[in-house]
Amino acid sequence: MASTIWVNKQALAQTEVHDAALPPLSEGAVRLRIENFSVTANNITYAVIGDQFGYWNFFPAEGDFGVVPMWGHAMVEESHCPDIGVGERVYGYLPMGTHLDVLPGKVSAGGFTDMAAHRQPMSPIYNQYSRLAVDPEHDPAKEAERMLFGPLFKTGFLIEAMLRREGWFGAANLIITSASSKTAMGLASVAKDLSSTIKRIGLTSKGNMDFVVGTGLYDEVRAYDDISDLPPTASVCVDFAGNSQLLRAIHERLVSHLKYSCLVGATHIDARGLNSSGASGGEMQGPKPILFFAPDHAVATIQELGPKGFGEAVGRSWKSFLTAADGVVEIEISAGLKAAQTAFLETLQGRTDPQKGIIIQP
Repeated sequence: MASTIWVNKQALAQTEVHDAALPPLSEGAVRLRIENFSVTANNITYAVIGDQFGYWNFFPAEGDFGVVPMWGHAMVEESHCPDIGVGERVYGYLPMGTHLDVLPGKVSAGGFTDMAAHRQPMSPIYNQYSRLAVDPEHDPAKEAERMLFGPLFKTGFLIEAMLRREGWFGAANLIITSASSKTAMGLASVAKDLSSTIKRIGLTSKGNMDFVVGTGLYDEVRAYDDISDLPPTASVCVDFAGNSQLLRAIHERLVSHLKYSCLVGATHIDARGLNSSGASGGEMQGPKPILFFAPDHAVATIQELGPKGFGEAVGRSWKSFLTAADGVVEIEISAGLKAAQTAFLETLQGRTDPQKGIIIQP
């Protein structure tokens, strides 16, 4: 029996556990039993923009329902692929559930790609699985951190790479909203290491001020209420909050001093309301907000650095981030899909504690 959490694509708070018998395994396929996955704001973003970017298409459900992708570890429970044995462990994109059947292709010692037909229209980055036995990024002692921070950190790495490639658009300040979020912390860490002349200003709620200051990743931390005091200095803004009123306030404060406005994810989904111009109720002052799509920028950065150079660069920044983030987040492990439902809903509603990292063992 396989169990999966289905989410109503038009009403994300409506979820249900769907049980179904496991079908016979197809020729050449591998059945993965999911061991664990993290639940973060990143998963909420997948759901919020799922129709726009095809995130609902990775693990199809039925009718109005879809399955939200997660990042985690799985073990090969059954294999009809001669190159992959039962008992092997992998890391990658998984459904919020107990099992996943994949069709391995491009198999190497380090990993494989799921060649299932329905997944081919989407970015190949999401179809790749790492084989942990020889995966250079795998650390048995840091599996939880990899699930929680790994994909989000890479997004932060790619944002910094894009901004640095563009000469930071002539800016001196980097303004980051939802500064307590894991992707924001990743961006701040990479910018601290690779673009140290750029001042990192983190914006957060008053309740998260102490946590954000305690990370040591920002030069300056401000509450959202203090936006009117932002320095009138050439700046770029990376918005992780998805709150149109907040973004409008930043634009209205900086106007011509804002050189680039970048939209990433949506941690405050109740206040998104952005139209195609990035505004809510009309055009914003300053530059038009641009949505950041990590897979496209990954391709550009890999072309710039080469596959080997890209891997090495990410590895260096990842190790630095793990050192900076050590002890910042308390790992909280829960068992069962009911716990996953609860964690998803609490994250959706913005009720999760940024100092806790949620890991589910389905």
